[in-house]
Amino acid sequence: MTTFKLNTGATIPALGFGTWQDADAQETAVLEALRAGYRHIDTARVYGTEAAVGRAIKKSGIPRNQIFLTTKIWNNKHHPDDVAQALQDSLNDLDQDYVDLLLIHWPVAFKRGTEQFPKTEDGKPAVADTDYLDTYKALEKLLSTGKVKAIGVSNFSKAEMERILANATVPPAVHQLEGHPWLQQREFAEWHKKHGIHITHYSPFGNQNEVYSREGTIGRLIEDPVLVEIGKKYNKSAAQVALAWGVTEGHSVLPKSKTPERIKANLEGDFKLEEEDLKKIRGIDRKLRFNDSSKDFGYDFFKDLDGKK
Repeated sequence: MTTFKLNTGATIPALGFGTWQDADAQETAVLEALRAGYRHIDTARVYGTEAAVGRAIKKSGIPRNQIFLTTKIWNNKHHPDDVAQALQDSLNDLDQDYVDLLLIHWPVAFKRGTEQFPKTEDGKPAVADTDYLDTYKALEKLLSTGKVKAIGVSNFSKAEMERILANATVPPAVHQLEGHPWLQQREFAEWHKKHGIHITHYSPFGNQNEVYSREGTIGRLIEDPVLVEIGKKYNKSAAQVALAWGVTEGHSVLPKSKTPERIKANLEGDFKLEEEDLKKIRGIDRKLRFNDSSKDFGYDFFKDLDGKK
């Protein structure tokens, strides 16, 4: 299995298992994934899947130090005074002593409290004025507790990343973002490489998720003729080629599935593409971003990035 070195010295597997959605199916799915050979599991507070993930890890019998586990702080826990408890809540649900990676899920802070999606009286997102930089500094403090091995961010813009880097004591180890052959963000990826920040792609199959079916008129990434054609050369599916593209570019990828056959098939996306195939895939970058929650979250995300509508 391909692994990458983080700026902390730890290794992260190239292929991870995503657990967003289908909370009820996750214990079985994660157990299936671990048995199939995945050693990198990605969850988040807001997914509601931490307890299921924890149970699957325990049931798998795989030593904890062989599994790379990520979770994320949700927007309502950005206040520096809430961060340590937010991590502890996640650890309690996961039934673990530590996570390998803790991310700030989005750069926007919501009103403090237990509500994950607080609203104002007029029904708009209740946004708070906590600076993500203060949240990040609270994450830095958690490193000395041993409950977190590495910290990072998710869904940040370039300007936001630069601001973190300019003010952080500990640079982010990982930036998790939407990435697939239709949204390659090559310039942004190069910037990360230059600064030693590892990229992890969520939605590596683009608009495969039913949440993005509003884009139904543009076809599906995993049926892209270029990916299909390249797949024939390696005796792989277009979906496996989409994963291999991320891996060959030096990024981790987080496919998600709940069917055993597809869970196993996705694992076979861990292979390297030849340079000529990478060049062909560069030609299908449509700068298509499927996950932009700006309207729902009351914050303008991805302002300086490809795919911003």
